Amino acid sequence: MKTLVISIFLGYVLSSTLKFSPHKWTKVILTHHWPETFCTIEHCKANFSYWTLHGFWPNHGNECNSSWHFNASLIKDLMPEMRTYWPDLLNPASTAFWKHEWLKHGTCAAEVEALNGQHKYFSKALELYHKLDLDGVLKKSQILPSENPYKLADLEMSISDAYKVTPKIQCISQEQGGQILGQIEICMDRQFQLIDCEKTSEELWSRDNEVLWLALNSSSIYSVCDPSVPVYYPLADTLERTKAR
Repeated sequence: MKTLVISIFLGYVLSSTLKFSPHKWTKVILTHHWPETFCTIEHCKANFSYWTLHGFWPNHGNECNSSWHFNASLIKDLMPEMRTYWPDLLNPASTAFWKHEWLKHGTCAAEVEALNGQHKYFSKALELYHKLDLDGVLKKSQILPSENPYKLADLEMSISDAYKVTPKIQCISQEQGGQILGQIEICMDRQFQLIDCEKTSEELWSRDNEVLWLALNSSSIYSVCDPSVPVYYPLADTLERTKAR
């Protein structure tokens, strides 16, 4: 069954890539992930009690300039901030995660002048991360890690009220029932003005197949949260109990 699902994923990705790759990107997605949830997939240790950056992704394009190599020395001044707010949760001392983000996403984001260089790309993402302050927005609405589940509508409302746009909230479904909050995407146009995020399969598959990667490498994948299922927002010491429910 898993082989069949992956085959369907691959077919969809290939057809989507052929359909969308010639187009310029129209929006960029500032993607936050909850470290505790990520580490349930990758079996790492989350040392962060706040939302960190996963990526800054144009909605079209993938490795747009293979000759534009990653050079860590160009963002040396950003490193302390990167390790704090855009960390590699798997290999904290490595720059491989940022290399991946630059080559796959940054070289495509560089279509616009404000992002047409490594330093511009990473510094703009950090600037927007701090400006949006997703962690603060959730806390202000009393959306905190807890043993008790939330309704998806309450999560969406807390973010929509703050930003006046609709986010994409993604979860990991559990075989035992329930879903765990994993990732929140905030979308912007090419001028970095906030816009609604779509929840369609087209948007999901036209990026860079991050979800496919998770399907191939993990027992669970991120998907748009089901509004009819309780959402768990786990603390480190409650995560195992949440998974067992």
